[in-house]
Amino acid sequence: MKYCILGIAALALLHSTDGHVHKEALKRRQDHHQLSKRVLWQGRAAQPCPKETLTNTVVVQLDQAGHTVDVQVHSARPSSTVTVSDHHAPPSISSTTAIVPSSASRTILQSNRHILPRPSALSHLPDLLDSNFILDAPNAFLGRSNYGISYSPYKADGTCKDQAEVSNDIRQLRQFAYVRFYGIDCNQALTVTNAARENDMMVFAGLYDIDDIETDLQKIIDAAGGDWSTFHTVSIGNELVNRGSKSPVEVVGTVNSARTILRRAGYQGPVVTVDTFTQMIAHPELCDESDYCAANCHAFFDSAQTPENAGPYVLEQARHVVEATKGGNKKVIITETGWPSAGEPNGKAVPSRHNQMIAFQSLRHSFPDGGIVFFSAFDDKWKEDNAWTFGTETHWGLYGLAKTAGGFPSLIGPLEDEV
Repeated sequence: MKYCILGIAALALLHSTDGHVHKEALKRRQDHHQLSKRVLWQGRAAQPCPKETLTNTVVVQLDQAGHTVDVQVHSARPSSTVTVSDHHAPPSISSTTAIVPSSASRTILQSNRHILPRPSALSHLPDLLDSNFILDAPNAFLGRSNYGISYSPYKADGTCKDQAEVSNDIRQLRQFAYVRFYGIDCNQALTVTNAARENDMMVFAGLYDIDDIETDLQKIIDAAGGDWSTFHTVSIGNELVNRGSKSPVEVVGTVNSARTILRRAGYQGPVVTVDTFTQMIAHPELCDESDYCAANCHAFFDSAQTPENAGPYVLEQARHVVEATKGGNKKVIITETGWPSAGEPNGKAVPSRHNQMIAFQSLRHSFPDGGIVFFSAFDDKWKEDNAWTFGTETHWGLYGLAKTAGGFPSLIGPLEDEV
């Protein structure tokens, strides 16, 4: 099958590799990497690549102060050279070169995460209300939202929470359909799964690293205990390509190996890898070989965005992810999105509790039926900031926002037993 390679990969090639910090990464090195969250699922199908598509090269120009001053999209027909890959054979991936006009000023990415064209540069896209490409699933529990919420079972000092503490946390998140966790340390595969079952929720289970896939997957298999009905999705790696930990070829190979192991254990649900939306666009094989596209996207990390535009911005990027896939119509879940309640401004993106609420409402408006995982459940006090996080690492939790609104039943909507 032909891969449709977008010139927008130029952005991904300019990314730094630091992001939100994950506990397991702190154990291995001093680099600070990112957490992700969860997802809803549906069936998958191989899709043929359209015979002809436009290639978009995105140029982001910054002034000397580092502010975005111009975003240009240059469209062109694809060259006659394409990357050919058999969907059933080991993928052969060609690198994509960033094309930047020689007259452009210093062209860099202001933050390590998410900058793409403003809506005005994307007028060729369908109406934003047309979101049929967003993966959705029927909610088995009347009154519960179809949104996910991310969670990590660490105390402020970085030590592990026990089962009672995890159960207490998850009980406060019952308005969400599923909870996403990212690793197998702290026995979280078992403690979070147990807590989710106690509250009629599902889990988006994840492996943060993929160096010992069989041993690590066994902990998720043991947590399931033969009952996979609680599991929405299993994620193999979180932002491995974005943080430079693994190549796309390595990630794709491990996803397929993990799927085989999980099928043998009786799990028939989706198996995906999660990365930033820019990496999904630059390396569509990450999406093509997953059972759906699982992409992280934060409007806050684009200095041109305000909280009011968080929803439309994220929806646009979800559409870009879909357009980069073989058939251009694969389903997608935004596995991490939100807005910080405190920290330093990133251009027009200003963190505050008020703006967090505005962004939350904007995201719900753009994704009324689910299809996103909110980042995150609580402020992660164990995290550390780096040069790209604007002092926001410990201020992404929705729990504080919910308290100002009267609790999650008021913020999300009450369950049957709360009416």
